[in-house]
Amino acid sequence: MSVAVGIVGTSWWTDAMYLPALSNHPDVEIVAICGRNQERAAQMAHTWSIPNAYSDYTRMIEQEKLNALFVLSGNDSHYAITMAGLNAGLHVLCEKPLGLNYLQAMEMASLAEAKQVKQMVPFTYRFMPTNRYIKELLNEGYLGQPYHLNLRYYTGFGRQPGYNWRFDQSKAGSGAIGDIGSHFLYLAMWWFGEIVEISCQSSFLSSRPAHNPEGHPYTQSEDGAIMTLIFANGAHGVVHATTMAYEETPFGQTHHAELHGSDGTLYGFIDWDKIQTVRGAKVGEGIIQELILPAHIWGSARQDTVHNTYRDIFRQQDHMARGFINSIRDDTPSTPNFADGAAVQRLIDAAMLSDKERRRVRVAEI
Repeated sequence: MSVAVGIVGTSWWTDAMYLPALSNHPDVEIVAICGRNQERAAQMAHTWSIPNAYSDYTRMIEQEKLNALFVLSGNDSHYAITMAGLNAGLHVLCEKPLGLNYLQAMEMASLAEAKQVKQMVPFTYRFMPTNRYIKELLNEGYLGQPYHLNLRYYTGFGRQPGYNWRFDQSKAGSGAIGDIGSHFLYLAMWWFGEIVEISCQSSFLSSRPAHNPEGHPYTQSEDGAIMTLIFANGAHGVVHATTMAYEETPFGQTHHAELHGSDGTLYGFIDWDKIQTVRGAKVGEGIIQELILPAHIWGSARQDTVHNTYRDIFRQQDHMARGFINSIRDDTPSTPNFADGAAVQRLIDAAMLSDKERRRVRVAEI
């Protein structure tokens, strides 16, 4: 079965992440691409040998015989484009955050369920080898009863001066919480289970212009946040997401994970250069030491640099975009799905409410 794909979005992310992955898949036919700028869409279509280019996604959905829609556009367009795709009966992959708020995300998840189509919200870092290995160890009971976790996402793009749509609340929905914090909120939930309470304190350390490029004032969103979590199983957690850290690595970021439980400890670290490790110790086994990732976790991915691992995981192996295609072809479940995306959006909304009202928020309030 060949899966006919339409893509909405012509950013560098589409070009670097999705088009290489889909072009390498034997069962994919990319039939059309759509962007706000017709010229850029046509240029990208030419580069990747895509037959048709559009500037109107509704026309693309109506005129092309699609099986699946990839929504890779700006956050403020996710809801409308995804709902159009779902109403047309298409399988849909939509970038995170799923919506601008939990209400939108729930509508998207509910419609996807009603239409009985495959859906995915691609929380990228779930698929990195170290994080999949940590999940495997947790499933095997390495930690025993979970006690607490501490996840830190440090990057520095917020240090750049000037307007950035990622900090424009009307376009992005939130700032660092949704843009990078959502990744680690998902990991926290994936590793330790349901989060029932959240407290958040955000930062506004950067100095940004008061007006957007069109000259209009806009509501500026946070450039960093510290979120404390309480899980349904009683464990506690911290997620620190900041765009104001100086991290001079090829990706401009570092990832840190610390997990503790009744039976042991795990540490995950990715420097986004050459280090991607998991260290741990079981109670009674002595000092913390590196745990060698098994061959089935790596697969054929190169291990010399994190960037090469990243390229191979997403462009050659059947993770994320390629895994989504496989789920359509084979009629198997696809994860993370829209329900996962909506759950993370609920946490984002709860964190923003906590920060606004300076209080702990029960997630059920949202």
